Amino acid sequence: MRFRPLRPATSSLSAPAVEIEIPSEMRAVMVDEWGAPDAMQVVSTPVPSPVLSELLVRVVAAGVNPIDAKTRSGAGLSSAVDALPATLGFDFSGVVVSSPFETHPFPVGTEVFGMANFPRTGGSYAEYVVAPTLSLARKPSTLSHVEAAGVPVAALTAWGLVVETAHAHEGQRILIHAGAGGVGHFAVQFAAYFGAHVTVTASGANAPWLRELGASVVVDYTTTRFEDVVQDMDVVIDLVGNAQDAVGTRSLTVLRPGGIYILVPTGSFPGYAAAASDAGVRATSYKVIPEGATLATIARLLDSRAIQVYVDKVYDLDHAPDAHSSLEEGHTRGKIVLQVAED
Repeated sequence: MRFRPLRPATSSLSAPAVEIEIPSEMRAVMVDEWGAPDAMQVVSTPVPSPVLSELLVRVVAAGVNPIDAKTRSGAGLSSAVDALPATLGFDFSGVVVSSPFETHPFPVGTEVFGMANFPRTGGSYAEYVVAPTLSLARKPSTLSHVEAAGVPVAALTAWGLVVETAHAHEGQRILIHAGAGGVGHFAVQFAAYFGAHVTVTASGANAPWLRELGASVVVDYTTTRFEDVVQDMDVVIDLVGNAQDAVGTRSLTVLRPGGIYILVPTGSFPGYAAAASDAGVRATSYKVIPEGATLATIARLLDSRAIQVYVDKVYDLDHAPDAHSSLEEGHTRGKIVLQVAED
């Protein structure tokens, strides 16, 4: 068999390079001491420089997550921050302004979303952020940057819980605590998408919305003890832990023998593994994996309308303290997002 020589493919090497002017300074929300939300202030700071395979992204919007608030208060990841002042934030959606090389899959001008490598680098509450290539995906074309910024941490966490840990499948019985929150509303949708029978704890006001997302049963935690109406679960995804009303301990009683309890909030249920063993069930904690390939799959589900992101409130960068205060009040439906620049 003879092979004909391949013709050189047209690539960005033969096209004029896209150049975007990058300033030396940027506005960023920084914390110079751990404490209350007003410990955060918007200051001028140097634009970070990417190295190796990192990209520099102009941030249009940044998601706000519970881990951000915990870290700001002096808990969470605060002990891993090398020095203060520091910029918080993981989620972002924006535009690539500096790419490692000409044929990189995310060339300059590409709209992307993903996770910053905080606390190893500065976070996403800023006009520019550096991020690893493998933590990014192309922004879903049907979403605004504000909507896309609410996806990465929450959706990747939910995917890891439902798909990679619980192995959701047809007929499986899954209980999800705090189903109306950022991670919870994605977990409900993923579990239903893969055919599981989904039971959720949430306030009664969120019940109609959660049923639209795919929940079969919604237990109003303000009026009903879930263990009184739920039993023989294959999986419990606990986004609360024992930090409130011993939710973790009570969850072990509603699992079938050999079922699995998955705990998310760090430190919220000390001794959960031993307690689960005593109850005859399996248990694991979970930490989000910033996997760009998985995020690309989630982007396709978003573009196809198989799942959706719900953004509850949007604050501009100067009002980041208000965003944290709102988050810490609880009762947020879906996500809170910071608008950093025009969409």
